[in-house]
Amino acid sequence: MIGAIEILIIAVIFGIIYGRDAIDKTFRKSANEGVVESMAGDLKEYYEEDPQRMVKLAVFIVSAILFVVTGIYWAVTRTDFLKMIGLDQ
Repeated sequence: MIGAIEILIIAVIFGIIYGRDAIDKTFRKSANEGVVESMAGDLKEYYEEDPQRMVKLAVFIVSAILFVVTGIYWAVTRTDFLKMIGLDQ
């Protein structure tokens, strides 16, 4: 019987093998540029293809940040989180 750890190890190995291929094909990064330059070039291409896609991406990023901030605010105000970490009496 195969255990969960063995399945996880197999999944990680396949993820490493196929993930690198997907990343290399998706982000056409050359050896002499950094990650930021590569991402900037990809974002420029995305904008040239469809400018509305950048607006949707910006709205998604802002909404994700607001969701996380709201969750943190709820956790701090509605629970005893500050007492748990020793910041409140």
